[in-house]
Amino acid sequence: MRSFYVVRLSGLVLLTVLLALSSGCRKRKYENPITKDTQQPDKVLYDKAVGDIERGRFEVARLTLQTLINTYDTSEFLAKAKLAIADSWFREGGGNGLAQAEAEYKDFILFYPTMEEAAESQEKVCMIHYKQMEKADRDNMHALRAEDECRQLLIQFPNSKFAPRAAQFVRNIQEALAEGEMRVSDFYYKKQSWASSSNRLQALTDQYPLYSRADEALFKMGDAYTKMGPRFKDRSGKAYAKLVRDYPLSAFAEDAKKRLQEMEMAVPEADPKAVARMKYEAENRSKAGMMSPVGNMLKRGPDVRMAAKTGDPAMTAIRPTIPLNIPVPVAAGSGTTDVTVSTVPDGSTLDSNPDARLNKPADPAAATPPAATAAAADQNAPIVSKGTIEPVKKQKKVKEPKKKKN
Repeated sequence: MRSFYVVRLSGLVLLTVLLALSSGCRKRKYENPITKDTQQPDKVLYDKAVGDIERGRFEVARLTLQTLINTYDTSEFLAKAKLAIADSWFREGGGNGLAQAEAEYKDFILFYPTMEEAAESQEKVCMIHYKQMEKADRDNMHALRAEDECRQLLIQFPNSKFAPRAAQFVRNIQEALAEGEMRVSDFYYKKQSWASSSNRLQALTDQYPLYSRADEALFKMGDAYTKMGPRFKDRSGKAYAKLVRDYPLSAFAEDAKKRLQEMEMAVPEADPKAVARMKYEAENRSKAGMMSPVGNMLKRGPDVRMAAKTGDPAMTAIRPTIPLNIPVPVAAGSGTTDVTVSTVPDGSTLDSNPDARLNKPADPAAATPPAATAAAADQNAPIVSKGTIEPVKKQKKVKEPKKKKN
């Protein structure tokens, strides 16, 4: 019986190896081939390089493409050859490969900005960082880079066929960035650091209104402002009112209405567009499978299933804000503040005025320690007078007369 299980396990291992080998040998069709049917030598070199890229022989393909570029400098396939070099690095992957691919794509966009492939190159640059994103509670460097590059595609190529997909990438990225900000604000909220928590939540809700937990963030922000004191009542009311108006189907909407009534503030009507948007998001949100928790633990990137599927993403980067309990300098004549900044009018002030770091000399009598007083009493000790120390003169020894020998 035991030998049966050993044979079965060996068969499964062999099958897995064969599948891996077959998938590695399978050709992956190149996305940007040249369909022109010609036997020009530059076209022959290009087709050979494309075949090597499809079979995973990236180094050989790059050598062939570089030969094409150096030999046929007036070829009509130069732009395609340069793009193929970038695609070979992109397919090769790895840290070094993706960095080289980004540099090649940027060069292609710089030299050929009007070609249709320029928008595709910008999308590839976005995907380079998108695939390297970490989870929401980890380093967000690649997420910020991916957000910048995808926004650049929407700005530079707004009418491209890649623009709608880039917009969804931006929503996914901002969902991950907002989740990271939400976790930091929750940390301060649990510590009852209301100023820090409300500051984070204010920036979060202003920057990422499409965030799936924006309604919860508004409710916590209103609660934090309430606990900061009565002078923040208006800000608390604005947070609750925004929650009721822009997120009417939220689970926190009823509690927000009650808070507004307790504060004797007006309860706004729900925005019909917000109702339609929330219904659409609830119907089109990605469903979690049975193995989703395990998959999220194993994969590198963040979980973006809850990201919005509609709406315009934020097109500016988030900027750090200052908590309201910290005074900030204001312009001259526009108000008062505890923080002031001034310049020295005269450059010689520091030379003419006394230095505050120098202390006045203390009274020698009061500053003389008991040990020094006792030493002064000794005739062999130095004499202390007016803050100076005088050396003690050495006494001459009297020579005794020598005795005469008999």
